[in-house]
Amino acid sequence: MREIVLDTETTGLDPLSGHRVVEIGCVELFNHLATGNTFHCYLNPERDMPPEAERVHGLSQAFLADKPLFPSIAEEMLTFIGDAPIIAHNAGFDLGFLNSELRRAGRQVLSSERTIDTVLLARRKFPGAQASLDALCRRFAIDTSERGKHGALLDARLLSKVYLELVGGREPGLALAGSGRAELGATAATREVRAARAHAPTAAELAAHHAFLGALKNPIWLKTSET
Repeated sequence: MREIVLDTETTGLDPLSGHRVVEIGCVELFNHLATGNTFHCYLNPERDMPPEAERVHGLSQAFLADKPLFPSIAEEMLTFIGDAPIIAHNAGFDLGFLNSELRRAGRQVLSSERTIDTVLLARRKFPGAQASLDALCRRFAIDTSERGKHGALLDARLLSKVYLELVGGREPGLALAGSGRAELGATAATREVRAARAHAPTAAELAAHHAFLGALKNPIWLKTSET
């Protein structure tokens, strides 16, 4: 099963107020595990960067000035996502911004029905507990030492690990399965080959067996041997 974990960084909180996407990060999952395939880009928002937004993700207007515009990367992003379910933390926020950009570019929008919101998953699993990405990383002991500021690709990678825990976690022994097979293979390759042992009965054992059969009434063993 293929899924896409997605995160965005923006100039603000509301696309209807003119705020734009400045970074997109996507991580491909197969059977809930990251494959290593990603999509990542920075975007020129064609507007200023509010200081409060820059404090969150560290992306300045000067840094983004030479980055591509959304329409030029839309096809590549949509191709990467394909028809896979989209996993996002507070999915309505990310999808709202992406769909605003897609409409502006004259592209078909992404359906909310294909999204899986990890905030909702976390609230169902841990009622009353904090459901932020940082809080869930702490709960599942996921390393966030590289997360000085928000970043779309880094956050998507962290979220892929959180999502795995929310849907049940790595199966016990899954990580050991590969190494176990390798060790078994090495053992089989170096095992000492022994000659087959003889299992034929001795003369004394055959005599004892016939004596035992002679004491039985119509023993089945004799009927079998006769046929």
